[in-house]
Amino acid sequence: MPSYTAPVKDMQYVLHDVLGISAQDIPGYADLDRDFTAAILEEAGKISADVLAPLNVVGDTEGCRMENGIVYTPTGFKDAFEQMKEGGWPGIDMPEEYGGQGMPYIMNTAVGEMFSGANQAFTMYQGLTHGAAAAILAHGTEEQKNTYLPPMVATDWTGTMNLTEPHCGTDLGLMRTKAEPQADGTYKITGQKIFISAGEHDMADNIIHLVLAKITGGPEGIKGVSLFIVPKFLVNTDGSLGPRNGVSCGKIEEKMGIHGNATCVMNYDEATGYLLGQEHKGMRAMFTMMNEARLGVGMQGVAQAEVAFQNALEYAKDRLQGRDVTGPKNPDGPADPLIVHPDVRRNLMEQKSFVEGARAFLLWGSTLIDRAHRNSDADADGLVSLLTPVIKGFLTDKGYDMTVQAQQVYGGHGYIEEWGMSQFTRDARIAMIYEGANGVQALDLVGRKLAQDGGKHVMAFFDLVKGFAKDNAEVDGMAEFLEPLKKASKDLQAAGMYFMAEGMKNPNNALSGSNDFMHLFGHVCLGLMWAKMARASLAALAGGTSDPVFHETKLATARFYMARQLPMTGTHLARIQSGADTVMALDAANF
Repeated sequence: MPSYTAPVKDMQYVLHDVLGISAQDIPGYADLDRDFTAAILEEAGKISADVLAPLNVVGDTEGCRMENGIVYTPTGFKDAFEQMKEGGWPGIDMPEEYGGQGMPYIMNTAVGEMFSGANQAFTMYQGLTHGAAAAILAHGTEEQKNTYLPPMVATDWTGTMNLTEPHCGTDLGLMRTKAEPQADGTYKITGQKIFISAGEHDMADNIIHLVLAKITGGPEGIKGVSLFIVPKFLVNTDGSLGPRNGVSCGKIEEKMGIHGNATCVMNYDEATGYLLGQEHKGMRAMFTMMNEARLGVGMQGVAQAEVAFQNALEYAKDRLQGRDVTGPKNPDGPADPLIVHPDVRRNLMEQKSFVEGARAFLLWGSTLIDRAHRNSDADADGLVSLLTPVIKGFLTDKGYDMTVQAQQVYGGHGYIEEWGMSQFTRDARIAMIYEGANGVQALDLVGRKLAQDGGKHVMAFFDLVKGFAKDNAEVDGMAEFLEPLKKASKDLQAAGMYFMAEGMKNPNNALSGSNDFMHLFGHVCLGLMWAKMARASLAALAGGTSDPVFHETKLATARFYMARQLPMTGTHLARIQSGADTVMALDAANF
């Protein structure tokens, strides 16, 4: 059975050596010194390895089951959920006034990666609750916040998000779920939603569904969509649970992966709902939840890549196959370990360089969210808004690729269920689809985010890269990292200029290159992270670090990324600049 070890040391390195979080001017960051974050991460790591990871295969093989309308989670999930609640983990960054611990969002990201790496399907129950609570916190009335947030932060109640319907996924303007206004100010919600993660289960006393629906008589299309709080059980004025609401689970979806999470068809039959936010402004309220969810999904891609890499690395060290072409490395054995072979090394280095670079990118993105919220910094909010589709799309595309590469290290054993590697690939696959399929993320990036606020935020990103390169130009040893980064950044700028010049003539020229642009942008972001890590490790070595091997390993991995991965920006640029002609040449009938 696969194992999981929380990457505490690497997280500590990124948080303190690279990002220097405790010295930042973000409220709450001064408390995040090395000892404090180590205590949090080490405890989360223990729970991940000892409690959640052993249940990962259980959830995959047992799945969830429904009997007489009741959904039962896999063996051990309820006990594990109680341990998570007792530790206060689901509310780690939620406000103290509602029972949370009030830590910065960056700590939620760090422990969330551990929990997802150990057991993604399980972690989704609390992750979705966190997102639903965040939407209520941002858009709810005081009464709604006081009613729903304390039990949701404690995860006595869990939460969901209900968008998709059988006939519409991304195009939410087509939804048919309706909301009929009532004399008492409530609404009757009627319709069906599908693909609802954690839609029904046996681990919480109540489930608070956030449901998109159209108020009767409202505007057509997406402008007529509103968001509603629809609890499984109605809540009495004293906070106790009342009668069952008109919401039920029609069935559990049979899926490729995340079997331990109950993905449900939800039926609403004149269920009582309460407007969250303003009428016909449902997408605005839902995006509070979805933007956080998209960063969380990017984190899932990294988490699955990390756990797959860990196991592939151990296998490559232990499995004896063939001999090193330069001479035996295990002369007393029948063969050398797999890790001696150059192509296996390439495979593992691609995984390692992605995972560590992506983790730094995620944690940096989390500092931008904290700065936006805790410092009311509009520039940070704009930058993380620009980067969100990159974080979600690029990290899940590449995260999935890395789980496939980890499978490949095992050869035929990677395809056999008893080794557990296929689960990482199957679980990672959904991250490319939900919370906005990656093709939509790319379209959002090119079609909306690039031009947002007159292109201010993408220019800020270019200035950030330029400023880092300038500030470190005279640092010994940095040239080999800065030159590839500057070249990649120029490729990204050239792609943006192409869109500006050609997109106005033919929008397909921009949209057909959107996926390549998202990946080009992602490589530049990871290139920037590796340059920052190189700078941190050079400083540590110059300062006489007690762990030189760790920092030398970082530099070697940075060199690999710069030499073998970052040049992909040139390929993506060439594809972008080829335009839409070859993409759109065939008539639909000729495919």
